[in-house]
Amino acid sequence: MVALSDKEVTKAQHVEEVILSHLQTHEEIVNSGEFAKANGLEHDLLLSVVQSLHGFNYVEAQDIKKEAWVLTEEGNSYATLGSPEVQVFKAIPLEGISREDLQKKLDVSVFKIGFAKAMGNKWLETKPLVSRKVSNVEDQVQQQLVHIRNGQDLAAADIDALKKRKLIIPLIWKGYSIRKGTSYAPKRTKAATDLTREVLQRGTWKDLVFKDYNYNALGQPTEGGHLHPLLKVRAQFREIFLEMGFEEMPTNNFIESSFWNFDALFQPQQHPARDSHDTFFLQVPEKAQFLPEDYLQRVKEIHEHGGYGSIGYGYNWKREDAEKNVLRTHTTAVSSRMLYKLAQDGFTPKRYFSIDRVFRNEAVDRTHLAEFHQIEGVVCDRGLTLGDLIGVLNEFFSRLGIRKLRFKPAYNPYTEPSMEIFSYHDTLKKWVEVGNSGMFRPEMLLPMGLPEDVSVIAWGLSLERPTMILYGIDNIRDLFGHKVDLKLIKSNPICRLGMR
Repeated sequence: MVALSDKEVTKAQHVEEVILSHLQTHEEIVNSGEFAKANGLEHDLLLSVVQSLHGFNYVEAQDIKKEAWVLTEEGNSYATLGSPEVQVFKAIPLEGISREDLQKKLDVSVFKIGFAKAMGNKWLETKPLVSRKVSNVEDQVQQQLVHIRNGQDLAAADIDALKKRKLIIPLIWKGYSIRKGTSYAPKRTKAATDLTREVLQRGTWKDLVFKDYNYNALGQPTEGGHLHPLLKVRAQFREIFLEMGFEEMPTNNFIESSFWNFDALFQPQQHPARDSHDTFFLQVPEKAQFLPEDYLQRVKEIHEHGGYGSIGYGYNWKREDAEKNVLRTHTTAVSSRMLYKLAQDGFTPKRYFSIDRVFRNEAVDRTHLAEFHQIEGVVCDRGLTLGDLIGVLNEFFSRLGIRKLRFKPAYNPYTEPSMEIFSYHDTLKKWVEVGNSGMFRPEMLLPMGLPEDVSVIAWGLSLERPTMILYGIDNIRDLFGHKVDLKLIKSNPICRLGMR
């Protein structure tokens, strides 16, 4: 505990005297915030004093909590200058303007956000110049932000829209209502807690008021460790993979080069997933120190000109983009390393799996975090087909207790064919997506040096989604991260996948 200075002690004593004196002639202090304001007191200091008085039963304090919305820095800017979409609209002259000239007139972020919003609102048209499609627009966003700043209420739909744009954040105000306690007195008498030798010798113990001794108080409880629900579910998935004859891949490298994370998977360098809005790029160390040169040249060739029956992507592949270090966006980066190593060591059929953390630059909400756990299974052998993939998926998910599966064609840069996996949810009474799957493309496998008759089937799913379903959690932030309630960790039940 931090010791108070003499000045702070004096201020606290003054606040205490004001509270006790007021309760001597009044039944209640209805709102500590209003009381502090009326008496010129610091509310935070008043709360601290009330907690102390409450601990010694001088007062009874009841919590008061109020939620209000306040503007973020970005929201304050738009409340003053107008929303980005209206700023963009007003910057367009009646005769129109080129997109490049319009961009020069505005802040980069204002143009990027505002142009997209204005187009979405069908305020603009872009052929041949950017011009107004409507004569006037009303800046409802600015009006709503001003209402928030002035303490006025908004409709729930408007609040949700502003929240999604990160223009407002909730602010919880805490205070007390205060009444006399069972030990109330107009002035606090400090209770003695120790019977010392000096007190006994002087006889002053006769005049002291001692703090009541609590004979029922228990000692500090001893606690053991507790497994997090994610660890329990992870252990069950791992056991299922091992029972099916799979070998666990080493996944200890959270930092990965773009080459192994993207390029080796035949994912083009202009793919949206490689943008900074979706991927965390490292500043230190910024670039990978070593990449296998011969393999890198084969990957470059397949991207630029194709091969093995593929026409490639037909673009200028850049080594500097492949060398950039990232926080891995999927554990498939580990799979690509393992398959390359398998090709160099001499191919033998393998079954691999991994369960570990991945990172994506996503907006945090009740179902998404910037980091989560990915479960991945990989089978490589000669002559595998889509039928083998479906058979393995049915066996894998049946061990989880999931027996009703459907498959839907999908697109992935590094698998063809690709399938989304759906399961029928008996509680929700509908089909829900539970994973993704596919067969790795020849453009990925053959440059590694794997034989042409070798096929690789793979599938993946998140660890968080089945855990949330098993434990009845509807907000991922209650499962993983700094907001997790420790009571959940201490009291969650055992996990048995596949049991009804």
